[in-house]
Amino acid sequence: MAVRSVNRLPDHVLKVRAEPVGDTPGKDLIVDLLDTMRASPACVGLAAPQIGVARRVIAVDVTDHKKTTTCHGLVVLIDPVIIEASGREVAREGCMSVPDLTANVARAHRIVVRGRTPEGDDRVIVTDGFEARAFQHEIDHLDGLLILDRVDSLATDVFRRRTYK
Repeated sequence: MAVRSVNRLPDHVLKVRAEPVGDTPGKDLIVDLLDTMRASPACVGLAAPQIGVARRVIAVDVTDHKKTTTCHGLVVLIDPVIIEASGREVAREGCMSVPDLTANVARAHRIVVRGRTPEGDDRVIVTDGFEARAFQHEIDHLDGLLILDRVDSLATDVFRRRTYK
């Protein structure tokens, strides 16, 4: 349908808890989420609040990322919930909604996430490493959390993004 602009901090929609979708998500929302994700270089995930819609829908695809060890391909989940998490790993993350910064963020190394597919089927995904980090990052967006909310210290864990010319 359309590539939407990605909302940036301090946009209000990024800081509120998104509403559950319930029975049927708008197909336009899912198409726009995927179109926007595909049009964004190096994007491995996107959440509906990032395109201005406070609903609980995410898309994740770490297929071509160099840090990927576990990969389920393109995944769209509606009303996703992390039902199990283990291990802890600190790694650098970026975010399209905080484009000028990266941050050291602690995340679970392994997770189990449950949600519904756009077709309405229940789906459970067991994943680890970079893909687990991507799912956690996108689910944080649904809860109104950004990478800056996950750092231990703004002084030591947040960095200006490098620009390459």
